[in-house]
Amino acid sequence: MSLGPGGAVLDEPGAQQVTETRPARKRRSGSRTTLGQGSALGLGIALTWFSLLVLIPLTALVVTAAGGGWAAYLETLSNDQTFAAIRLTVTQAAVVTAVNVVVGTIIAWILVRDSFWGKRALDVVIDVPFALPTIVAGLVLLSLYGPQSPIGVNWANSETAVLLALAFVTLPFVVRTVQPVLEELDHDVEEAAASLGASRATILRRIVLPSLAPAIAAGAALSFARAISEYGSLVLLSGNLPFRTEVVSVRVLSFIEGGNTAAAASLASVMLAIALLVIVALDLVQRRVASRG
Repeated sequence: MSLGPGGAVLDEPGAQQVTETRPARKRRSGSRTTLGQGSALGLGIALTWFSLLVLIPLTALVVTAAGGGWAAYLETLSNDQTFAAIRLTVTQAAVVTAVNVVVGTIIAWILVRDSFWGKRALDVVIDVPFALPTIVAGLVLLSLYGPQSPIGVNWANSETAVLLALAFVTLPFVVRTVQPVLEELDHDVEEAAASLGASRATILRRIVLPSLAPAIAAGAALSFARAISEYGSLVLLSGNLPFRTEVVSVRVLSFIEGGNTAAAASLASVMLAIALLVIVALDLVQRRVASRG
């Protein structure tokens, strides 16, 4: 082997010259992408609509709450009745969300993976709390669990009534967020894991749950946010008893009716902060579960 003119490699006399070629470097396109006129217009409309519905009202709420300064916050939160309402609302919402995560995921699994008589009827009934006005839901729950209960129970004016009302209006959130993800899961991956000797528990923990984690977390966040803000379904069944069954939404309405707008805004902003913290925590949990899968 010898080097020919220009750095060519000659294997043998008379052999063809093999020249070393280097691939041309690709020019990097600009990292910034510019929006077209249609995309820019759509983005502007979306941001404007989102601002009108969410950002501006939330900003007005925070401004109103801050109008009284820290003294208004301390005065509102130091009130025993208000603190009892916050504790009851957050506790019951957390319990309902935990129940919905388990039961809602099971219901979604049954609707997707199993076939049975009445499956379509159950699939339709799941959406009833979405379509039913909350005050009508409260009337239905009062008829079933109140003094005239046909099943012989009377849970009206108790914490159990709060739990039942919140569970009724929040269950569909987890079911409807998990169900489409389950429908898109590839069964071949589960079958391959089973053929390699993985148990059902291992398949569920390492394959299914990491795939469902984002949907479960999204459903849990929606369930918790709806629970801490529920009003209509609680009015008739819970009785709105101070220190016992009074929730935050009823307490806020009491402040507004009493002309204390600053206290109402302060309490509402506190619940907004709690909701945001829970949503961020659920997002972190689902990311950790998905990465471990």
